[in-house]
This record gives sequence, C-alpha cells and structure tokens, in this order.
Amino acid sequence: MPIIVGVKFGNGGKQYYFDPLNIKFEEGDGVIVETVRGLEFAHISQSNTEVSDEELKNPLKPVVRKATKEDEQRAKENEEKKEGAMKLCQKHIEKHDLKMKLVDAEYTFDRSKVIFSFTAEGRIDFRELVKDLASKMRMRIELRQIYERDDIKIRGSMGICGRECCCITHLADYEKSTVKMAKNQNISLNPAKVSGMCGKLMCCLRYENDFYVDANKRLPKVGATVRVQEGQGRVDETDILKERIKVSIEKNDGVEQRYYNVGEFEVLTCPKAQARSGAQEEYDERELEKLEER
Repeated sequence: MPIIVGVKFGNGGKQYYFDPLNIKFEEGDGVIVETVRGLEFAHISQSNTEVSDEELKNPLKPVVRKATKEDEQRAKENEEKKEGAMKLCQKHIEKHDLKMKLVDAEYTFDRSKVIFSFTAEGRIDFRELVKDLASKMRMRIELRQIYERDDIKIRGSMGICGRECCCITHLADYEKSTVKMAKNQNISLNPAKVSGMCGKLMCCLRYENDFYVDANKRLPKVGATVRVQEGQGRVDETDILKERIKVSIEKNDGVEQRYYNVGEFEVLTCPKAQARSGAQEEYDERELEKLEER
C-alpha cells in the first residue's frame, strides 16, 4: 500500500498530500516540496500514513527533502521581509489612488517573486503599480485579488461565538451558505445576525442544516390544523430541537394548550404562505442575496 504525508503551507487550513520517499516524518517537521510556484517551505500536518490505491486519484509529487536549518532560516527571513514589502506596496497604492485593500505579501521560497494579495469591489487596473514595485524590488511581482473570506483566513478574526473563525481553524474549502439555511433553522434574517466577520453568510449555517431540513418535514407550520387524541386544534408553536408542537384546542370551558411529539398528531390543513411586507422585505431580500455572494 502507498504511503503519504500531509502538508500545510503557512496558516492555510487545506492539507496537501505528497510522497515521503521512504523518509520518516513527524507532525510539525519542516519540509521542502515542489509546487506550481516552484520550491516551497511547508510543515508536516499528517505523518507517514498508509492509504489504499483507490484513495490516490493521481500520482503524488515527492517531498524534495526534509528542511535544513538553512531552509528554516530562509523561510523565517522571508516572513520577516513581509512587513517591508507591505509598506512599500501600500505606499504605491496610495500614490496611484487605487481602490483596493492590501491584505498580505508573500515571498516565494527562492525569493524570485513576491505575491501581494488584495480585496476590491471590482476590477483594478494595477499595471502601473506592478511596474513601480518591480523597479523598486528587483523581482517578479504578482498581484492576486482574493475574496473577503480569504481576507479573514489570512488576517485572523474571532467569530460572534467567541471562537476563532472556522475558516482559520479547520475549514479547508469554502462551501456556500444560503439564506434558505437560515430560514430552515428559524434564525433571524437580520444581516447583522447571519453574517460572519467577512461580511458573508456564516459558514456554520451549514453544520446543522441537514437536521433542520429533515425535522421540518416531520413538523407542520405554525397555523396548521392538526388532529390529536383530544380533537382538532391549531399549531401555535413548533420546537424543532425537541421535535414537538404546541397545539391550542377549543373546549367548552375555553382553550387548552398542550404539547405533542411527532407521531401524536395528524396534519389536516396547512396555512398559506404569507405575503411579503412590501418595500422593506424586498430591501432585506436584496441585502441577504449579497451575503450569499462569495
């Protein structure tokens, strides 16, 4: 069976796999690997592991070598040079009055190129900026436009839950969150409450969505008419987590309210969808649609 190692670059959450070439690696070891950008310094995130042939879709590139002290020193120096590169780039961004926010600067391991990451509302003509930076730094310059989620992943941030944002700690890829997920979970559609620090819909809306979709199929909507052991009644409240409903039943001496679990009621009629509340609702929908964009 083939043996692989997992590798992570910088503070990225995504893990890549390489062939260790019979070298024993431990988690945290520094390594030099070859990528489309050339040689890069990385850390072992998963030590030597056997996998089946079926799990390997494509042949793996080999680890070039275990990082030496010189390699680690070079990687450290590249990281230290980042601040100066950021200041220089920001100076020329202001010089050309470009509507962009500089997020990160990264030197390739061999220092043949520096990659600047930025966010912007639309397309930016940065040709003159590249010329200025190339003449000052005497190396190849690459400007890469990233999304708001990538910005948070690089700079780091705390979520409204009080923990580090998921994209920083464990999410390797971004899967789309939708407004429908918030509706499924009966969460307030206030943009401030359903958006993360990146300004887009929170990634965690996906985590429990499958449960809510399944539970909603078993529970009627508020306002539905149901038949229970005591007669017919109206659904006043649904408790998705406990999978029960609160029903009002009219009796001679007044109205009685009781809770019923799934299986203890039969749905007779469902309420019609309520009409939207005019311009304010339409405005909210447009704002929410923007949150779905990457």
